[in-house]
Amino acid sequence: MASGYGDMLRTPYAARLLGGTLLGRLPNAMAALAIVLFLRSQGAGYGLAGTLSALYGLAVAVGQPLLGRAVDKRGQPRVMTAAALLSAAGFTLLAAAGPSPLPVAVLAVLLAGTATPPLEGGLRALWPDVLGDGERVQKAYALDAAAQEVMFAVGPLLVTAAAAAASHAAAVVLTGLLGVAGTLVVVTARPSRAWRAEPREPHWLGALRSRGLAVLLGACLFVGIALGAVSLAAVAYGDAHGGGPVAAYVLAANGAGALTGGLCYGARVWTGVPERRLRVLSVGLALCYPPLVLVPGPALMLPLAALSGLFLAPALACAFLVVDRHAPAGTVTEAFSWVVTAVGVGAALGTAVAGVAAQHAGPAAAFATAAGGGAAALLVLLCTSRILTVPNLTAGSEKDRIRTVEPRFSTTHQA
Repeated sequence: MASGYGDMLRTPYAARLLGGTLLGRLPNAMAALAIVLFLRSQGAGYGLAGTLSALYGLAVAVGQPLLGRAVDKRGQPRVMTAAALLSAAGFTLLAAAGPSPLPVAVLAVLLAGTATPPLEGGLRALWPDVLGDGERVQKAYALDAAAQEVMFAVGPLLVTAAAAAASHAAAVVLTGLLGVAGTLVVVTARPSRAWRAEPREPHWLGALRSRGLAVLLGACLFVGIALGAVSLAAVAYGDAHGGGPVAAYVLAANGAGALTGGLCYGARVWTGVPERRLRVLSVGLALCYPPLVLVPGPALMLPLAALSGLFLAPALACAFLVVDRHAPAGTVTEAFSWVVTAVGVGAALGTAVAGVAAQHAGPAAAFATAAGGGAAALLVLLCTSRILTVPNLTAGSEKDRIRTVEPRFSTTHQA
């Protein structure tokens, strides 16, 4: 496994692009906590702090596909650099203004979220040119999906450390600066500077005119519901079992399961079409959530939480391949960004529904919401299997599906 990933990461620019993207995406893992802690330190109530944090998440969901479409039209460096600077300006404005006047705080949060650079979609658009053959691209997608678990574990720790070492306002500013730093690492690399989307057919729907992509986004929405419900359910479960670090342990176990599953998935060479494989992985994902409804003691709950995450990263990695196959020509960054939006919106819905369920029926009902999300995602894929069987033959990465050519960027041109 290590040698396979090592070979992929030794490809020119691969480690730099993956590392820079993860660094630049740390604000996604830091912002919610940083905003809440900062506003609370300024005297704001939980209601206002939570609302502004949720507003940030909604702004990110809206901004990603719009900026992704701009990247497809104008290239990565110009759009992503400007977006990262604007997002950092939004975080800085929030740190300077605080919760009052409220319109300024709202404007700052909207700016920080909407201008979040589409690094996630941008990286996945770069992988075929950087890595060349399909096997390496599949490993990159799997490692990318698994590494997200590490990123979302590190982000809150950075917020806590920055607040303790300086101030809550400094943690908010740091959130924006890390986004700029990671973006610069990516856009100054030669593959990012050289990348151009294929010519696209003008259409107001952009990537969404692909029926296959629309189906996949529906499934991703329900996967997001499951993810958001698990996060809220873990907190409710922790409160019911003495509080303290119990909720963190449950979420850490879930993340460890996803990390393990993603690394194991990427270590194997897969044959056959990814659409069929995605349905199989979704069966595993759907079956691993219901045991959480049993809400046993922590000693048994932690293995169940790890099991519930086992198929998450593999399913996402396979979904990235499906996106690549079904995105209309010239819309690949936008298409990947729509996945970010679908999962993000789903997570917000899942958190809200699970919160109501937990309040009225306890943590078991909240975990049942997650199980429902996983089952619904599988149902969408099963009911639309005919749509996802034949990719859009005008997809931007059709030429990269099974190619085994050398990467475009050799070791002699690293910069």
